Amino acid sequence: MATARDNYLVIGGSGFVGRHIVQQLLARGDTVSVLDIVQRYHDTPFYSADISEQQEVAAALQKSGATCVIHTASPHAGLNDAALYFKVNVDGTKAIIAACVQQGVTKLVFTSSAGVIFDGGDIINADERTPLPETPLDAYNESKAKAEEAVLQANGIGGLWTVALRPAGIFGPGDRQVMSGLFQVYDRGQTHFQIGDNTNLFDWTYVGNVAKAHLLAADKLGPPKFPRLELTEDHIPVTDIELTAEEEKFTNYTLPYVSKTAHALRIPTSEARPLGPCVEPPVNARELEQAYAEPEHPQNRPVIRTRFDALAESSIARHKLTHDGASPLDVCGQVFFITNGEPVYFWDFPRAVWKRLDKLFPGKRTERSVWKLSQTIGLTAATGSEWVGWMTGKEPTFTRFKVSYSCAVRWHNIEKARRVLGYEPDVGIEEGLDRLLEWWASEHGHLVLSEKK
Repeated sequence: MATARDNYLVIGGSGFVGRHIVQQLLARGDTVSVLDIVQRYHDTPFYSADISEQQEVAAALQKSGATCVIHTASPHAGLNDAALYFKVNVDGTKAIIAACVQQGVTKLVFTSSAGVIFDGGDIINADERTPLPETPLDAYNESKAKAEEAVLQANGIGGLWTVALRPAGIFGPGDRQVMSGLFQVYDRGQTHFQIGDNTNLFDWTYVGNVAKAHLLAADKLGPPKFPRLELTEDHIPVTDIELTAEEEKFTNYTLPYVSKTAHALRIPTSEARPLGPCVEPPVNARELEQAYAEPEHPQNRPVIRTRFDALAESSIARHKLTHDGASPLDVCGQVFFITNGEPVYFWDFPRAVWKRLDKLFPGKRTERSVWKLSQTIGLTAATGSEWVGWMTGKEPTFTRFKVSYSCAVRWHNIEKARRVLGYEPDVGIEEGLDRLLEWWASEHGHLVLSEKK
């Protein structure tokens, strides 16, 4: 018997991520509506509402007939308006949750942010076990963290199943934040400045991959798939908790390499390898070489885990003990980091954008030596020092957040999303940048630069 398809309401569907989600839903033939404060597109039913008002959201849910809500609405990062962040992200999310329960909606997918765990220090291969900082770095991420908490606490209430996704460094067609800032730096002739030594790896994520993750989460969201561990004793040793056969299947197979940008990586095995110098080639030499040339040939590498691994048996057991017996391999009530799975050195990304802008505006830039400013100097500039403005001849644009953001290591582990959601990035960094610049040129290529050669 076929399962009934969901009816989707994308809150924030006129925005950057929301629009890509809408497009992907339409492309696969789903029924979808948009709730936002501004209507930018006219290919879906549209509802205007203040998301902090429960009854306005409930009315839109009732009219649209939605069974699944994807909530992407949020003011963009970098605003100096904590009140706005908390009204939209916290009060708005709580109102959406209440409206979903009121109207009998069964699924809620929330767009959180990888920044909720960022405290200004390095984030190295962080997984979903990483605790939230005691002192949030800024109001945006603090409000996102509180909204995420409300979403997870609502899981299972009134038949509503919830999940939160944490994308990092989103870019792509339709971006009006990252690309705008990079173009301003390009237009001002400031591309030769660098804060930090550019040895910090950073996660960027193509927006289409982020949208895909939302659809996967929505499709798989529902009641718990794995039985809840019965916590009948005050203390259960982690070693006494064993994985179920289904959990074993989820955790003990080899994931392929993420190779959209770096391309395929082949590891020689006993069944697939290039032939080295030999007097007598093995009898199956031709088969060995053919297997090695076949990109889909299995790597035959065992999954080896340590106790530090997020999906090791002990880690899953510990999660059950601290989350009322729930398995971290379920979708409902969980958070997932979403990235391209290919972190790059921080300054390599903007330089790749500026290189592509050179093709649009030949002769705009001249080669200049890179001026490397230490993080300490950057923080000094951010506190009001005027010498950076004097040195550059421009208005200094440093803030403490931007300096910390550009100097910290920030990359995340997406194994949980790959195994539980089935998420794999479709578009790599290089292709994503090409798509971003192609869109930007079509939208903004007519701009007159403030400095002409």
